[in-house]
Amino acid sequence: MGRNYFFYVAVLLTTAITVGSLISLKKGLEIGVQISDKILHASGYCLLTISWLLAFRPKTYLWKSLVLVALAVFIYGIIIEILQGVFTYSRQADFYDAFANLAGITMATLFFAIVLKKK
Repeated sequence: MGRNYFFYVAVLLTTAITVGSLISLKKGLEIGVQISDKILHASGYCLLTISWLLAFRPKTYLWKSLVLVALAVFIYGIIIEILQGVFTYSRQADFYDAFANLAGITMATLFFAIVLKKK
């Protein structure tokens, strides 16, 4: 798949996470299954990190790129948490959400590094 495709997917996921994180919900998210929101955070940020790693996968400086993308996604997650606390009335900034985001980012980065190491 072309690099542009991955870039568009990464932008779409970033936009979806931003909107989903900043809209105010009168009721909780009702999906019919009890899932911890920390699992949703970790999964979402894992997918987000993988999408950005695929979009910017360079031929050289692999480790530097992995660290920079992971750091950028983590900072984005912190900014989203702060914005939730400032601009929404039904959501709050949560340290544990940021930790779950970091767990997802770490899983994605390790997965990406292991897969590329095998190639």
